[in-house]
Amino acid sequence: MRHTREDKIEALGKVIDTLDILRAQCPWDRKQTNASLRPNTIEEVYELAEALLNEDRPNIKKELGDVLLHILFYSKIGEETGEFDICDVATALNDKLIFRHPHVFGEVKADNAHQVEQNWEQIKLKEKDGNRSVLSGVPSTLPSLIKAYRVQEKAANVGFDWDEREQVWEKFQEEASEFRAEARSGDKEKMKQEMGDLLFSLVNVARLYGIHPDEALELTNKKFIARFGYVESQAKASGRKLKDMTLAEMDALWNEAKETE
Repeated sequence: MRHTREDKIEALGKVIDTLDILRAQCPWDRKQTNASLRPNTIEEVYELAEALLNEDRPNIKKELGDVLLHILFYSKIGEETGEFDICDVATALNDKLIFRHPHVFGEVKADNAHQVEQNWEQIKLKEKDGNRSVLSGVPSTLPSLIKAYRVQEKAANVGFDWDEREQVWEKFQEEASEFRAEARSGDKEKMKQEMGDLLFSLVNVARLYGIHPDEALELTNKKFIARFGYVESQAKASGRKLKDMTLAEMDALWNEAKETE
């Protein structure tokens, strides 16, 4: 069922009205602050991310609603302090979308997504109150894997990138060799630094081949959990504990798990 623009405006208006009532009359909603809501917001975004990864349509809709609630809640708190409200948030967003899409609303030419991304980085540097440098817009609190991808992506958008993606393999091999050298020395601090360099170069490999490393790693996490769960359940069914089994026995069950996929 497709809804009209009027339907959408009315639905959002109802949510705003309901939140106003809850903020005034519900003890829990009334006591919330930006600080108290923040951990819940992070959790809701992760739940949305999981639903998106699983392509779980009903839960995507549900979790989008939860994230929308938090956006409206922060806007309500801003309204109470007299700083901004949801209208200001939406207006600022609309202005930014138009400003950052001159290839749609202006005269700038962009024939593909990569050109759009390159334009964005230049536009952000020109914005009033915008990023002071190319990488300053990457949140320091991002998970390290995602942060590595974003800083590489932003640097690439201003031309700091490999000429050919195959060139990244030489860098990856170099970093792997450096880590192995430090591993032989046993210096933990240097090993940690070299492991960081190795992981960063591997993220570069993923990026250059059009793969988001976080998505790829999560797929492998899920696969490992499923296979290990099979090993565990089969061991339990035979009345044995994993710690009492040999690696060869567990590996045999692991191979069975792979065959059942």
